[in-house]
Amino acid sequence: MKQSRFPKGWDEERVERVLNHYENQTEDEAVAEDEAAWEDASQTFVEVPNELVPAVRELLAKNVA
Repeated sequence: MKQSRFPKGWDEERVERVLNHYENQTEDEAVAEDEAAWEDASQTFVEVPNELVPAVRELLAKNVA
């Protein structure tokens, strides 16, 4: 069997915690989380055409590396 690979800093426990968070979140909690993200001055939201998403992800990955 092929072993799963996780991004740097991630492991099975972290994935399980994230899944548990979102699977057990109420709709009101999800909306509140989304609204809080829009109000967070440390975050920026950019609309990108779907066909450009792979190129944007590649640029972001290079920047992080």
